[in-house]
Amino acid sequence: MIYIKTIQAIDTYPIRQAILRKDKPIESCVFEGDLNQNTLHFGLFKDEELVGVLSVFANSNAQFTQTNQFQLRGMAVLEIHQKKGYGKKLIEFIENYLVLNSETLLWFNARINAVAFYEKLGYTGTGEVFVINEIGPHLVMYKA
Repeated sequence: MIYIKTIQAIDTYPIRQAILRKDKPIESCVFEGDLNQNTLHFGLFKDEELVGVLSVFANSNAQFTQTNQFQLRGMAVLEIHQKKGYGKKLIEFIENYLVLNSETLLWFNARINAVAFYEKLGYTGTGEVFVINEIGPHLVMYKA
C-alpha cells in the first residue's frame, strides 16, 4: 500500500542524506527553515516503510510575481524505489495540497540530472544553470 502523510523534519534527514547528500554528514541534511511553523514535510510510505520525502517552504523568489510562492526542497526517493512513479506521486500530492492557481507558484532548484523528470510533470526551467557549492549544477524550475 502506498500513502503520503505529514512527517517531522528529522524524519526526512536519512533519505535526504542517502540521495541528496551522499558521503556528507547527517547535519548537512538540515535545511534552514526546516523547523519553521509554516514549513511542511511529507513522506511517501510503501506499506510502513518511508521511501520518499519532500519539504515545502513558504519562500519567495524575486524572479516571480505570484503572491503565494512555495519552494520545494529536499525531494528524494530511495534508490531501490526510484523509477516506480513515487516521485511523481509526491509532486502531484503537493500540487493538490497547495491548490496551485494563478496566484500560487511552486518553485525549486532542480539538479540538472532531474530537469527532464520535472519537465514531464509540466515544470519550466528559467534563468541560467548555477552551481550550489558541494552539491552541483542546478536550474530554477517552476509551475504556476
